[in-house]
Amino acid sequence: MGKAAWTKGAGPLVPFANGMRSELIRHGYSKGATKHHMIVMGQLNRWLLRQGIGVGEITQKLAEQFLVHRRACGQRRVPTLQTLGPLFEHLRDQQALPVEEVAERAALDELVARYRHHLIHDRDLAPNTVLRYERTARRFLTRRASETGGETGAEGLGSEDITAYLLECCSRLVVTSAKREAADIRALLRFLYLEGLIHTDLGVSLPPVAGWRDTGLPATLSRAEIAAVLDSCDRSSATGLRDLAILSLLARLGLRAGEVAAIQLDDIDWRAGEIMVRAKARREERLPITEDVGESLVAYLRDARPASDCRNLILTGYAPFRRIHPSSITSVVYRACRRAGLARAGAHRLRHSLAREMLRQGGNLVEISQVLRHRDVATTLLYAKVDLDALRTVSRPWPGVGR
Repeated sequence: MGKAAWTKGAGPLVPFANGMRSELIRHGYSKGATKHHMIVMGQLNRWLLRQGIGVGEITQKLAEQFLVHRRACGQRRVPTLQTLGPLFEHLRDQQALPVEEVAERAALDELVARYRHHLIHDRDLAPNTVLRYERTARRFLTRRASETGGETGAEGLGSEDITAYLLECCSRLVVTSAKREAADIRALLRFLYLEGLIHTDLGVSLPPVAGWRDTGLPATLSRAEIAAVLDSCDRSSATGLRDLAILSLLARLGLRAGEVAAIQLDDIDWRAGEIMVRAKARREERLPITEDVGESLVAYLRDARPASDCRNLILTGYAPFRRIHPSSITSVVYRACRRAGLARAGAHRLRHSLAREMLRQGGNLVEISQVLRHRDVATTLLYAKVDLDALRTVSRPWPGVGR
């Protein structure tokens, strides 16, 4: 791979260019991704040089100023702080960042680490729940630390800060997502109170997000639409084979996005034709692997799954290769619907569609409950509303209509 021209010139980041490139390649970044990161590094290097700023003065706030500058220059696809993440990690490893920046990050990281320990050992939460709570906590605390200049983001936290944050969330999120965000923040607030970082248990006074349950029909896709979604995957590409494996697990076995993300390589018993699913509440259940699901998994493992020490079945499509996040699985469904010419649907809609198809084929609610692994059959009653033809046979005319 040829060197970028800026690495032969001047600037505070030039001495770190070769090491940065080697790190990216070592972590499995593709040639194109490595080139993109080096271009961004070069842009930052030129900006620092013009500003007369040395590498020992780089902070997150300074990086945000650089991104604002790129937008002002009219760059269409401006990188984000996440894009600069590998560069910051490399500079930290080289002990090139200012002590204050490292200390601030260390303080927040230490707090999040204690929170993770609390979730795992004190509350005994499932791994996916711990991951979700931890991500929300880091996002919230990082945002507040950036706004207030604090080290952890918990300094001076009050009810007005929480109210403002949730109002902002409710303005851009659907009710279900807003409820989840409120639950995540409530758990964080209780931990901060137990740690003595806030003087009042704000989690107790945090009101729930209002919203009615089971007011509508569960949205589903028809059998033809499910087939179109599966057929939209490009079986000649690694990404297409991975997406087909994901969609098959969702549509044919009715798995949740988090359950797909949690599957390990050792969870598949090829001789028995079964797969072990890590369900809600730490339950482990076995499901039979249908023929089409098995074929899609074999194709992905044989021809598309990148080499990695990670034992998760489904990995990210880009380096560094690691377990895929449930939200990325939902994005896979979004893209498949777009390719198939359908309205956007989430991963859970494929689960609803499986229940509807079983009902249409004559399955009863008990059987559907067993396949979807509901602990309470009452949860499955939601799907009784889907069979509109059967409901019409028991419905009575509205009083006064048709007279």
